[in-house]
Amino acid sequence: MLIYAILPPPLFFFFVGAGKPPMYGDYEAQRHWQEITYNLPVKDWYFNTTDNNLQYWGLDYPPLTAYHSLLCAYVAHLIDPSWVALHTSHGYESQPHKLFMRTTVLVADMLIYIPAVILYCCYLKDASNKKKISSALCILLYPGLILIDYGHFQYNSVSLGFALWGMLFLSYDLDVWGSIAFCFALNYKQMELYHSLPFFCYLLGKCFKKGLMGKGLLSLMKLGFTVVVSFAFCWLPFCMDVRQILQVLRRLFPVDRGLFEDKVANIWCTISVFFKIKTILSAETQFKLSLVLTFLAILPSCIKLTMQPSLRGFKYSLVCCALSFFLFSFQVHEKSILLVSIPVCLLINEIPFMSAWFLLVSTFSMLPLLLKDGLLLSYIVTTLAFLMVCGTSFSILEKTSEADLKLKMFSASIRNYIPWFKIFPKTMKYLFLVSITMMGILTLMSATLDPPQKLPDLFPLTISVVSCLHFLFFLLYFNVIAIWESKSSSNQKKSN
Repeated sequence: MLIYAILPPPLFFFFVGAGKPPMYGDYEAQRHWQEITYNLPVKDWYFNTTDNNLQYWGLDYPPLTAYHSLLCAYVAHLIDPSWVALHTSHGYESQPHKLFMRTTVLVADMLIYIPAVILYCCYLKDASNKKKISSALCILLYPGLILIDYGHFQYNSVSLGFALWGMLFLSYDLDVWGSIAFCFALNYKQMELYHSLPFFCYLLGKCFKKGLMGKGLLSLMKLGFTVVVSFAFCWLPFCMDVRQILQVLRRLFPVDRGLFEDKVANIWCTISVFFKIKTILSAETQFKLSLVLTFLAILPSCIKLTMQPSLRGFKYSLVCCALSFFLFSFQVHEKSILLVSIPVCLLINEIPFMSAWFLLVSTFSMLPLLLKDGLLLSYIVTTLAFLMVCGTSFSILEKTSEADLKLKMFSASIRNYIPWFKIFPKTMKYLFLVSITMMGILTLMSATLDPPQKLPDLFPLTISVVSCLHFLFFLLYFNVIAIWESKSSSNQKKSN
């Protein structure tokens, strides 16, 4: 990631919406939040006032994001007060300020996300030093997070980094610290709810194993107290007024925005191509249907994790739950696929073929957004770099056997009923190559061809549908390995 901070801005990244009034894009959103938090009292941050027009990039993330914006604003004011001047700074652009904004993303990465990735890879006890370095390099080169954070100033690496810290603490049985870290992640971006159930089920399962009438009950109470105190600490300036709390919650969960907006690679957008669900079903019915399907999709891995808590099962469940939320939940953004991708990154040393494949598809699924923001060259360069590192470090095309794909137990179970059943490595390689070719062709067509006048959204919709079909396949795959995970894995030496 350092290379993107060193290169001059025009060489690698355009700035999303820059110079396009009246909203000026995500670049302006992050700058405006610094302006608001610096100039207005805390009680006005989430309310519509004469100085805070919520229709103009109003704050819609939890308190820790606001505090982070305030911290950046103090630094910005020291450098140049015009960067955060109330009202007059709207739409402000300059090369020094763009460099400052990119630097804030890099600093956040270096303080929170990158150390967590490095420590996680050091924890891979059964891996050689070469594999540890390769894993760290592949995770840090994941193109989706680089393109979104450095192209959109979204600071996803902060919330994802806190979640990763939470997992690291749980790996060392530091459950209280793990809970605190995840509470920080959730209070930085509400989308971390995608990861909340695996954290809850894993910790609850550990309490069950200790016995809920003894040590387990004490552990559960301690964890509950930790969560309450962590949330109280994050929300302290808003806790004195119920009206403040309710307003922040309304800003965080705008359910009136509908089932989906842009062309997202989830089930709702895909179905809408053939069945106009938003016009046929009422908003309330859409919400209930989304809730039920999401719940049913996350249920298998969560039950398994609660009954048999293990670190490996915890990672699988993180992927299954996050992907279920992305595919079936209400009002999903294209960038939410990052919440699935980072848990998959953690499996790249364990299941290199499927992990690398998923990460390539996840980046491809955001292609319409990246093209809109002039990030085609960045997308190609980062994707090829990631594919090359994965290919050379893990020889992914050679890791397609049943054992490599963690499907040995599943295949053995199926063969009890279907003796001829087998996972064919050549078939998996063929599917991968077909997938890569299809993504390459769609990228080329989207970048070079104009869609038919009657079908202006042809390419974005095609990308969304193709990506969604991939994600449904991956959801089935990760649920299979989560459910058929060896019961003895929790007693084995912690190698994950």
